[in-house]
Amino acid sequence: MGKTIRLTMAQAVAHFLKKQMTVIDGQKQPIFGGVWAIFGHGNVAGMGEALYQVREELPTYRAHNEQGMAHAAIAYAKTSFRQRFMACTTSIGPGALNMVTAAGVAHVNRIPVLFLPGDVFANRAPDPVLQQIEDFGDGTVSANDAFRPVSRYFDRITRPEQIITALTRAMQVLTDPLDCGPVTLSLCQDVQAEAFDYPESFFEERVWTPRRPQPDADELANAIALIRKSEKPVIVAGGGVLYSQATKELAAFAEAHAIPVVVTQAGKSAIDETHPLALGSVGVTGTSAANAIAEETDLVIAVGTRCQDFTTGSWALFKNEKLTMVGVNIAAYDALKHNGHPLVTDAREGLKALSAGLSGWKAPAALAEKATREKKIWLEAAAKAMATTNVALPSDAQVIGAVTRTIGGEKSIVLCAAGGLPGEMHKLWPATAPGSYHMEYGFSCMGYEIAGGLGAKMARPDKDVIVLVGDGSYMMLNSELATSVMLGLKLTVVLLDNRGYGCINRLQMATGGANFNNLLKDSRHEIMPEIDFRAHAESMGAIAVKVASIAELEEAIEASKKNDRTSVIVIDTDPLITTDEGGHWWDVAVPEVSPRAEVNQARAGYEKARAGQRIG
Repeated sequence: MGKTIRLTMAQAVAHFLKKQMTVIDGQKQPIFGGVWAIFGHGNVAGMGEALYQVREELPTYRAHNEQGMAHAAIAYAKTSFRQRFMACTTSIGPGALNMVTAAGVAHVNRIPVLFLPGDVFANRAPDPVLQQIEDFGDGTVSANDAFRPVSRYFDRITRPEQIITALTRAMQVLTDPLDCGPVTLSLCQDVQAEAFDYPESFFEERVWTPRRPQPDADELANAIALIRKSEKPVIVAGGGVLYSQATKELAAFAEAHAIPVVVTQAGKSAIDETHPLALGSVGVTGTSAANAIAEETDLVIAVGTRCQDFTTGSWALFKNEKLTMVGVNIAAYDALKHNGHPLVTDAREGLKALSAGLSGWKAPAALAEKATREKKIWLEAAAKAMATTNVALPSDAQVIGAVTRTIGGEKSIVLCAAGGLPGEMHKLWPATAPGSYHMEYGFSCMGYEIAGGLGAKMARPDKDVIVLVGDGSYMMLNSELATSVMLGLKLTVVLLDNRGYGCINRLQMATGGANFNNLLKDSRHEIMPEIDFRAHAESMGAIAVKVASIAELEEAIEASKKNDRTSVIVIDTDPLITTDEGGHWWDVAVPEVSPRAEVNQARAGYEKARAGQRIG
């Protein structure tokens, strides 16, 4: 067996994590950026003491909310293009369960995070312990079983030596481009403190580098043949392009073969949107230019995208009866969607191989000409939507315009998540550099924004991180604002107050529903809330101001650049206005019967639109 070292299980975890490395731009660095921890009785004695021992090599960060710290870890990994990631540890019970929502975010978006929740006693001697959930029919179940459906790998550690195989499996999942996603190692609290004679070899330094599978020869030949016979191809670029670091190859492929590029939410910033062939966002929140090309395309080259409903317009966007899809994806599961012809490969390697096989071939010139015309029309509409104004309640688009004029470019990262803002941002934000646009829209998780901004800043301290957040999301989870101040990680937060859940209110109206329970004024109340967001943000240590116009917003953003800590700028906005141009139908089921005429009318429109879906 060789030399051994006697450690507790928790100590073994900490020592193992600090020895895992990666190589970025030729420089070896720790693959774990640190550990987020909120301690309780289920992890403070075990993991707490172990992390203290390695605090200089593996930093531990304290948060205010378990879901928030997990969002920060997710944003850190996303901003790092999955090359580096973080771990999160909590006590049992509510601390652990608070992370389950974030685990869903990581799972849907294929983001690596290591969850280390404390668990019940493996020996069961003191059962039931504080915060233990008892399953009356299964003595092996704990609250942490809730992580199973939102983890790519789950293990419960009931003996100290089990961590040897569990951590190796965890690293395989966290670093594998196919299996990538959250890992949960549920650490029974008594086992955390138990010692074992671990082999010293387990703690040797190990370097993990991305695996880049090459395309299968037959799949590649088929994809090349399909592209060669197409007349109106389009590239749909997803987040996989960014994670593969294939942005240069994407642009080169598009240029060499004169194929327009449209982007998903996760794929936005995969190509510089000033590029002549870049038509911006596609689908439900797509630009008019991208959707005009997508409607007529006879071949979709889907690169690194999982083709979710916002991208495909609920599979009603692509109207050409001759439509064929080529799925260039690391995961066969995604490559085969919608009867796609799979090219299972790393995105960067796949694009290079396709381009070599297509040498000398270009799409018909008429396609690029149409793309140029449509893009000109869209840019004029976008400029109009984002133009400065003196109205009392500006639109989201006008706020985005103000942010674009004052902060933007390669030195910044703009970050957002759920609600109405993602749709407007997807259409309007002029992303020019890889990773400059950071959106959590796979799980559309309200509350991600501020914690996500914190994680993005930790990953890229050299960047200006601008967080756009609505009042609804801010109220759900704002505590990591104080953490950003405590850690000296400066954010610029633009808080749009439309007095409720404006996005869902608009959807409610669009499906024939009455204004009900979304905007504060339409909710049951005795007294209308008058929330002072400026004062609230200031109470958590941020520099906060409230502005009354777009002009004042631009002045406040400019002034915030000189601030020494996180700034919060509050502005009241109109909950009803969205950019009319662009966009596409989205399948949201409308009731078949209702006593309300508005619902019946909406149902008729729904049935008409649904007839355009391409099922299967």
